[in-house]
Amino acid sequence: MEAQKTAVDAIVVLTGCDRDAVAACIRRMYQAGVRDPKRLTFKGLQEMSRG
Repeated sequence: MEAQKTAVDAIVVLTGCDRDAVAACIRRMYQAGVRDPKRLTFKGLQEMSRG
């Protein structure tokens, strides 16, 4: 759970995207097996940049 919170906070600060949209994206990745906060943040930034 801490990994998700860290990733969401970082992505929201860096991109200014909607927190709920970022949280949903991170939650999907976490459930898919990505557990490392750095990896979640990196993959989340990639996903949010795609729109």
